[in-house]
Amino acid sequence: MAALSHRTANEGSAAGPSAAAPPPAAPPAQQRASRPASISRAGSTRLGPSLAGSTRPGPNRVGPAVDAPHHPPLLVPGAQLLPKGWRKTLPEEQQEWLGRALFTCGTGKKPVLTGELHFWWSPPGARELYTQIPSAQAFFQCRFFLWAPYKIWAYKLSCPSCKRQLTGAGLYRTVRRVLDIDNFYFMGTEHLACRACKKKYAAWAQEILSQLDLAHQARFPAVLTKKLSCDKRVVGMMQPRTMGNSPSRLRAALVEQHTRKWLEKIMRYLSVLELLQVPGVPPQQVTVPPLRPVPNVPWLISVYVMEAFSRLEETKARMTKKLAGHAAGTAACVSNVGNEHGQVLMSVLSESEGDGLWPMAAGLVRRYRAAGKAPPRVLYVDRDCCSIVGRCTTAEMFGEWDQLVVRLDILHLMRRFARGVTTDSHLLYGVFMSRLSFAIFEWDGGDFTRLQEARQSRLDPTSRELARHCRRRTRGVEETERLIQELLDTMWDATDIMGVPLIDHPEMEEIWSTQRCHLQCIQDPPGVALYTKTGEVTRGGVVLPVYRCARGSTSLESFHLHLCQFIPGTSANDLHFQVYLLEGLVRWNEDRARAAVAGNARRSTARCYNARLLSSVNRLSKKFMGITLVENFTQPWEYTGELIGLEYLYSQTGGGALRIGSRA
Repeated sequence: MAALSHRTANEGSAAGPSAAAPPPAAPPAQQRASRPASISRAGSTRLGPSLAGSTRPGPNRVGPAVDAPHHPPLLVPGAQLLPKGWRKTLPEEQQEWLGRALFTCGTGKKPVLTGELHFWWSPPGARELYTQIPSAQAFFQCRFFLWAPYKIWAYKLSCPSCKRQLTGAGLYRTVRRVLDIDNFYFMGTEHLACRACKKKYAAWAQEILSQLDLAHQARFPAVLTKKLSCDKRVVGMMQPRTMGNSPSRLRAALVEQHTRKWLEKIMRYLSVLELLQVPGVPPQQVTVPPLRPVPNVPWLISVYVMEAFSRLEETKARMTKKLAGHAAGTAACVSNVGNEHGQVLMSVLSESEGDGLWPMAAGLVRRYRAAGKAPPRVLYVDRDCCSIVGRCTTAEMFGEWDQLVVRLDILHLMRRFARGVTTDSHLLYGVFMSRLSFAIFEWDGGDFTRLQEARQSRLDPTSRELARHCRRRTRGVEETERLIQELLDTMWDATDIMGVPLIDHPEMEEIWSTQRCHLQCIQDPPGVALYTKTGEVTRGGVVLPVYRCARGSTSLESFHLHLCQFIPGTSANDLHFQVYLLEGLVRWNEDRARAAVAGNARRSTARCYNARLLSSVNRLSKKFMGITLVENFTQPWEYTGELIGLEYLYSQTGGGALRIGSRA
């Protein structure tokens, strides 16, 4: 079974006063001779390696003058140099390189923090060339941020409790994992102590950050929560309050970017193994670090609220026309064709409907023929559903599909009746539309009885439960005509409590006389299954099937709303519009395909739309890991040459060609 639906819609700066420039450097011997007695070499504390420095940081010093000690080559693993709390928090692939980067081995193999500190630390990563099979750790390392304003800037900080000066007290016992755009990174900080009240503070505490000037505050990259942290760039992506920019949409984008980065690392690692594989020797089975899940939507919202608490929300941008420049005003309508899964098979802009859509229909027919797929059985439209003589215009456009049945979308028929109501805010409007739907549809008796048994309640099932677990069918032309006439006879003189009539009598009589002939066009075609079973649930000991309905063009109505959201801003030139449209179509169809998977298959947390990357990762993971890493992925076909979007419009208007490459 296949069903189609067709719809047409009209168109930091320099350091502050406490971090001034240092005097010219003196020779090494002079520096050692003139070092104040209060400066001590690095030692260790209970919480980890010490941040050695002056106990009285002044406003005119960039940082404590500490020479980086010279030690013999490292004799212990880098991970052993890290504080114990860090080793418990950091993943295995981070520990070795970070220990060697931040620490050296001092007297008695005690770890000593390096004297050349900076904020961002990048991992060595994987080498460009390997001659032996490598470990996966080097391919999955991420950067590290060390927040040490006292040590690096010698910033004068005060105790929040007693207002005395704070001094360094080594490293804070744990590190934080920070959500970034395409990965996570880790962040550590220094520990500050007050000698007067004996209290200690982490340097990333809000009462410490608030003491920094704006230029230095801007160097701190994240917004902290109780457990995780979020990079400010991610928070900034939630700030524009344009339509479609929701936290759920942001999370979906983050999941996609994280998945893409993770898959690229896997592909690079497994590709090295493939190059080093000895012919005739079975591939070595390996494992890789798992994909870390992106936090949920409520967490993202809470982070945004924390960051934006002191700011007023900017005026929301309004969506206006989507075409600007020389293409503005040339498109009269956009026409879309979808399948039974809600995917969009074609989307074109055209000057007019009718004859202007014949090339689009011919392209769809050729696509089905080339793919070897059976043609659709039924096509739902919002107009041109029938003809007095011969086949209707829509059926003629798809003339090669001689078994195609054209039906009018029932929602559009109901909307035509709604025009005969005085106002949709009338108290009886909902009752009228509900009874109109009852006149057209009836529920399957077996499905309804099964649902009532599962509910074990005298209350009627909700509309959502009915739509999920029960199938509907049309009543037939005679029964529908009789029920609609009875509904109109009952409602002709109906008024609300203020005496306002529900129905505009002359208007409704005209609508009923013209739409009576379309009752045949809304009936379900015989022999076509319009429902697909997608799963089962058990309630009250009764197994309830879960159905998805392919009747009508409701999914295309949702796509029309989506079309206004995935094209950002208030206007776009023709090239940008085309790129946005193509990207949006691909993502829309991939999301619909994921939702259309039948059964109780495990849904993957990964999200990626790059077909080349997915194909390569699946091939390598199946070879070296024995599994298909990304399920429910279908290899795309070759581009058929059909004109899409503005290309279709320009073929009608002679507006030239869009330079967007050879593949759509």
